[in-house]
Amino acid sequence: MTTAATLAPPTPPATGRHRTSPPWWMGLIAGLAAFSGNGSSTLNGDELATISAAGRSLSGLVELARHIDGHFLPYYLFMHFWVKVGTAELWLRLPSAVAIGVAAWLLVDLGRRLHSTRAGVIAAAVFAILPSVSYYGAFARSYAFAAAAVVFSFWALHRGVERPGAVRRWVVYGVAVALVCSTHLFAVLVLPAQLLLARRTTAVKMLAALAVGCVPAAVLGLIGYGERHAISWIPQRGPEVWLKFPKMAAGSTTLGVALFATALAGAVLLWRTRARGAATVTAGRSWPLALTGWLVLPPVLLLVVSWLVTPVYVDRYLFVTAPALALLAGLAVAALPRFHVVAGLAVVALGCALAVPDHVEIREEDGRFENIPWALRVVKAEPQDAIVYGQSQVRTGFDYYADSLMPVDVLRSGDAPDADGFGYPERSDVSAALEGRRRVWVVWRGTKQSGLTGGSIARVGAVERAGFELSMAKHSGDLPGLTVALFTRH
Repeated sequence: MTTAATLAPPTPPATGRHRTSPPWWMGLIAGLAAFSGNGSSTLNGDELATISAAGRSLSGLVELARHIDGHFLPYYLFMHFWVKVGTAELWLRLPSAVAIGVAAWLLVDLGRRLHSTRAGVIAAAVFAILPSVSYYGAFARSYAFAAAAVVFSFWALHRGVERPGAVRRWVVYGVAVALVCSTHLFAVLVLPAQLLLARRTTAVKMLAALAVGCVPAAVLGLIGYGERHAISWIPQRGPEVWLKFPKMAAGSTTLGVALFATALAGAVLLWRTRARGAATVTAGRSWPLALTGWLVLPPVLLLVVSWLVTPVYVDRYLFVTAPALALLAGLAVAALPRFHVVAGLAVVALGCALAVPDHVEIREEDGRFENIPWALRVVKAEPQDAIVYGQSQVRTGFDYYADSLMPVDVLRSGDAPDADGFGYPERSDVSAALEGRRRVWVVWRGTKQSGLTGGSIARVGAVERAGFELSMAKHSGDLPGLTVALFTRH
């Protein structure tokens, strides 16, 4: 029977001039893999909101943050300067790909510190092949930044507990925690797992650094609580959402379940290899618990917040767990007594094979579920045609992608977006705005049924009351998607 003694032992923490740097090329590979997720997928509503926010003045950004998306303010500030170079899709998404590369590079070194360089390399390779990494690494939002900040915080914490007397290391840890809190509000849900690493020799410095680093979370949390009306669209969830968690973390159901089982095995193996005579946090059993907490606590805590405060359970808020999934899987493979290199290659190859359909899907034009170029192709505008948007902010995408004659935007009353949101100033008298028009195109986010039945899209009802009848309606496919409808009157 295999015992803990036969498993590959963890590598002692490197010190002094014998310290080795993690292979930089793993970060490059992961960054390129993430950047390849661009494919032909078009920007969706969230990414267009980034463009809208980043294109405002600094005072305009502060005003926006007073009403909506206040917890995204640090990211919007960064993108405010980034978009001064341009707003092309690849340029907008490049920072996220770079963040993925940084996360992978830190994963390699964290894996080396916990076990061996091979564990870190396997973890980074697994991380790179995840469809979720290709999705959020080619996504103009802050989720990849949050994932990188979380890995940075665990890496910095390991350095701190490795040498508790080095104040500079605790300063770095405090900075890392502040980055976690600033990149996405719910990234802080990984921090309770780090408390499992506190010990008598480290508790004071660790908790002090943690407290200072969490100041941005307190500020952004108060702002977010005051703006909770902006996420009123999120439904209340039950524990059944946890069944979908492996798919969310990995971006693929089959691969997610397989890696989740492997990750739990990795935690058990790391526990066993650290069981013998562990006298320090670095060498003890606390790290397997902390890494497992990194993986499983965020979805549990997010649901608790949803029950106690307001519904906030959204899958993408949990992307910060993807590095933990990859790291634990890498540790499991590296802890095999033999053939760990072959096993590592097999895991990566099998993972690629299992995830092919998901990688293909996210690289399609509709890979972000709002295919505005498709909608533009559906709109066959004739002279004097009008267009009405079911949600005012949808026009941001049409402004971004339209490269030919568009129908007249009859409701629009101003070029600048609203100061307190992502919509635009609009006329309210739909009937008067459509006077003299024979054809009007109506575009909304959601299914055909959501606009044509039940009255949930108010603009559709207003067009019908103005004397127009439905002539044609098409939906882009994936949910929620876009619906383009043509209304005519005689």
